[in-house]
Amino acid sequence: MGILFVPMFAAGIVMLFKNPDLLKSRLNAKEKRRTQDIVVKLSGLMFLLGFIVSGLGFRFGWYTLPKGVSIASAVVFLAAYVLYAEVLRENTYLSRTIEVRQNQKVINTGLYSVVRHPMYSATLLLFLSIPLVLGSIYSFLIFLAYPFLIAKRIRDEEKFLEKELNGYREYKQKVKYKLIPFIW
Repeated sequence: MGILFVPMFAAGIVMLFKNPDLLKSRLNAKEKRRTQDIVVKLSGLMFLLGFIVSGLGFRFGWYTLPKGVSIASAVVFLAAYVLYAEVLRENTYLSRTIEVRQNQKVINTGLYSVVRHPMYSATLLLFLSIPLVLGSIYSFLIFLAYPFLIAKRIRDEEKFLEKELNGYREYKQKVKYKLIPFIW
C-alpha cells in the first residue's frame, strides 16, 4: 500500500505548492460527458473489485505469484509514477475530466511528442502492475479490463478535442501513436 499511496501523496504535496490549479483540476472527477462518466465509474469498479479479490486471495491462500514478480512489478509501478509525474510537469492543462480551458493549447513536446496520451500510458502501467505487486493473478485478470476502458475513453476524448481544441487535428497527424509507441 505504501508504493501506491506514498508517491500519490508526494505528488499531491508538490502540486499543492507548485501548481494548486492543477491539483484542483485533478481532484475534480465529475465528468460531463456520458461516455467518460461510464468509463470512470467502470474503472472505479474494476479498481475496487481488483483490490477486494486480491485481499480475499491473500486471506484464503489462493495462488500467489512468485515474490520476484511482485518486486519487478513494484519497479515498473514506480517507473510509471515517474512518467506520471513528468506528464503532470509537462501539461498544466491536465484535468480528470475531459474539457478545454480558455487559451488552452496543444502540448506537443516531451512525452507528448511520442504518444498523444502519455498520462494514460502511465496509468496503464500503474494499473496493470498493481495486482502483480500484490501477487494476485486473479486481480490481474480483473485489471485487464482497463486497456479496453482506456481505449474507449481515448476514442471519445479525441473526438471532443478535434472539435474543441485548436490544432489538435494537426497534432494527431504529427504524433501517430495514441498510447504505446510503435503499436497504438
